[in-house]
Amino acid sequence: MRWRENGTDECVFNVGWVQRSVLQHQCDGCVFAAHAVTFEVMDGNSTCIKADLNASFSITYNTTNAEGNGSSCGGAGVPPELLVSFGAGHALTLLFSRDGRLYRVANISLQYNLSDTSTFPQSSSTGLMTVMTNATEISARLNSTYRCVSSSTVSLSAEVNLTFSDVRMEAYMSGANLSTDESVCSADQTVTTAAPTQSPRTTAAPSPVPPPAPERGNYTLTNRNGTACLLALMGLQLNITHRSKSLNQMVSEVVNLQPNRTTASGSCGFTVATLVLTEDLTNLTFTFTLNSTTQKYYLSAVNVSAFWPDMTERFVEGNGSLNFLQCSVGRSYMCSAEQTLSIVPSFSINTFRLQLQPFNVTASRFSAGTDRRSNMLFSVLILTPTCRL
Repeated sequence: MRWRENGTDECVFNVGWVQRSVLQHQCDGCVFAAHAVTFEVMDGNSTCIKADLNASFSITYNTTNAEGNGSSCGGAGVPPELLVSFGAGHALTLLFSRDGRLYRVANISLQYNLSDTSTFPQSSSTGLMTVMTNATEISARLNSTYRCVSSSTVSLSAEVNLTFSDVRMEAYMSGANLSTDESVCSADQTVTTAAPTQSPRTTAAPSPVPPPAPERGNYTLTNRNGTACLLALMGLQLNITHRSKSLNQMVSEVVNLQPNRTTASGSCGFTVATLVLTEDLTNLTFTFTLNSTTQKYYLSAVNVSAFWPDMTERFVEGNGSLNFLQCSVGRSYMCSAEQTLSIVPSFSINTFRLQLQPFNVTASRFSAGTDRRSNMLFSVLILTPTCRL
């Protein structure tokens, strides 16, 4: 079996290695990102799997080059396998299955190497770690291309999250090119880009201008004694897909939460804390959970209720199975960079200059944020180009 990476219609590139660039050391955990590359698995001259995708990995750990070898088209009871190796011992694997109508990603696994000190500085553990899940929603009709431009996050474990975006992929292929027949994911089907056609004079609405970075809000909860028990400093943007009253179509609207118009309420418990932010007709609830076994806390649920001026009805959504912003108890979670929390396909939150501590607050001050995440950018580069004339 062999891989090839297609850069243009004229050239075929053998994928050989990965270059890693350290972007920042501001958040808790570690992120890998493989950007906009096309992978192709071949058996002789026949293509069986082809994928064009972005993937990023968020790995939380305790502190104290891209190759395709191993991919297979399967056969004789062995499923097709797409394997992407990168860095010093890291690898992403997708296993496929099919029935008489659909093919799907049946298993996703990630191997990462904690002994890679350039990626996991000051890790208290070493060696190879492997996490996997069978819970994926990636499926498509046979002889069609799976397409999903929207970001979708898969939890591989309590510490590892995988986010796909800009995906075009097909398995069990009958030819060398991706099928023009597409199976579009539900997240992409939510938004209709066509302009309303009530009369010949109707034209498409201009693309909305994204708002500037939001102002950073300072939100504090106190217990019955008047002592601070939850602290949060953050700028928040809400991205909601809803039906527009003026355009009569689905639109994605991004709105900044304004701290001077926002009130904070909620509760502090030993293992569960909630922060409720209310601005006019927008209500946003964060639920944090403390795992008493691992002594780590995380954002476990987010709920939103909003009725903005251009909405046809109140937007209500939530997700109670999240595992974001994980940090050791007695520490504050910090991330100066913008990050996106994908709650449900129609709702996400962009956070800016975030610092929070929902448990074990002392003297009304943040504890040190000693557990930090290193954001790493992995760019797939070309080892040997072979151009077809």
